[in-house]
Amino acid sequence: MPHLAAPASPPPAPNLMSDAREAASSSPPSERGRRKAVVVVMGATGAGKSRLAVDLAGHFAGVEVVSADSMQVYRGLDVLTNKVSLDEQNGVPHHLLSIVDPSVEFTCRHFRDHALPIIEDILDRGGLPVVVGGTNFYIQALVSPFLFEDMSEDMQGCTLSDQLDDIGLATDGVGSGYEHLKEIDPIAAQRIHPNNHRKIKRYLELYATTGALPSDLFQGEAAEDKWGRPTSSRFDCCFLWVDAELHVLDNYVNERVDCMINAGLLDEVRNIYNPGAVYTQGLRQAIGVREFDEFFRLYFTKKESDEIKAGMLNLHDDKLKSLLDEAVSQLKANTRRLVRRQRRRLHRLNKDFGWNLHHIDATEAFQCKSICTTGDSWHVKVIKPCADTVRRFLSNDTTLASKDCSNDGGGTRLASRELWTQYVCEACDNRVLRGAHEWEQHKQGRGHRRRTQRLKRKSKIKSTSS
Repeated sequence: MPHLAAPASPPPAPNLMSDAREAASSSPPSERGRRKAVVVVMGATGAGKSRLAVDLAGHFAGVEVVSADSMQVYRGLDVLTNKVSLDEQNGVPHHLLSIVDPSVEFTCRHFRDHALPIIEDILDRGGLPVVVGGTNFYIQALVSPFLFEDMSEDMQGCTLSDQLDDIGLATDGVGSGYEHLKEIDPIAAQRIHPNNHRKIKRYLELYATTGALPSDLFQGEAAEDKWGRPTSSRFDCCFLWVDAELHVLDNYVNERVDCMINAGLLDEVRNIYNPGAVYTQGLRQAIGVREFDEFFRLYFTKKESDEIKAGMLNLHDDKLKSLLDEAVSQLKANTRRLVRRQRRRLHRLNKDFGWNLHHIDATEAFQCKSICTTGDSWHVKVIKPCADTVRRFLSNDTTLASKDCSNDGGGTRLASRELWTQYVCEACDNRVLRGAHEWEQHKQGRGHRRRTQRLKRKSKIKSTSS
């Protein structure tokens, strides 16, 4: 039987401010005497969410931004994670930026427990909280009353090694965690990617502590009724989805990476580089860190031998220049993949989970640089419709209230069940896809179709020759 190694002692967990959280969520909105209106700005990387949030402050009094970004919450890598600078904040208060040590694991539950008292405080002062971010699971943690991490809330003080020893599982070999999970709960193993070490660890911890199978908890009636749905939310939310056509976002992402390189991205990554680093926890999970591993491995080797005299952007070593070009290309490609994952998730939240996302198409605002001023187009195509939507929402227009999903005909249950099916695409190097939706999207992709056609041609040639 493969074994799972006990992790090193983690740094102290972030302050959860549980007393404030409990006070904030002790009763549903209808029982707290007044409407708790919150604006939520969502969208893929590069769509202009942060810019829109600041712009809304020019139309509504008391706007304060609460960041819902899983990497911007960490201190460091300001350029790589595209944090809003003080100048860009334009005097609008921003919360949950650069508050966590880079090595600490910060989960959805940690975010929720930090964000809730902040939002409540803004509301108590008569302000308008605007939650902004591309980490959709963070936003779900605020909106949905069901959160997986709550099930293992009492595990503090008990190490993973202790928990697994208690149920007779040895603990050597981190890479075998997924194999353990498949043996214990094959249904839960189907739900997650084999490389999602954080969630594998959490599932094992849950089983070791409670004896309950994660799949039983996730497929229970309470989970199917509540998970991911905005009903019974703590707040009355107005969801704005800033979007653009995919090719436009792709071009913008490529340009933004080039700007980041010129703005000092390489210096940031160099400062946190560690050849023995783990890229599955803390700030090092950020896209743009792992991609430069081979480059910096060779860079520091040559620097120690005094072979490098110029800066990183003026290299004369062909091998280093090649590795740098590959890393930048990989960073762009991985960011474009992130854009696709985020957009797929938003479509699912809107269609399958009953979120009433007000879709704002910013394509023209991105494309009009050559024919008009970008600012004018951004105002007309993005700011004005969003401000109008929020204004109607705040005036209690019922057409803008969060969509009631009580008559969805079981759509949420179907969405929950399909997450438990895992697909493996042999044509694409055994790539793992979660759920029927992701599988169908993958099959429609250009890369999959190209590889499938190539395999068919090879198979035809082989059968002809034999």
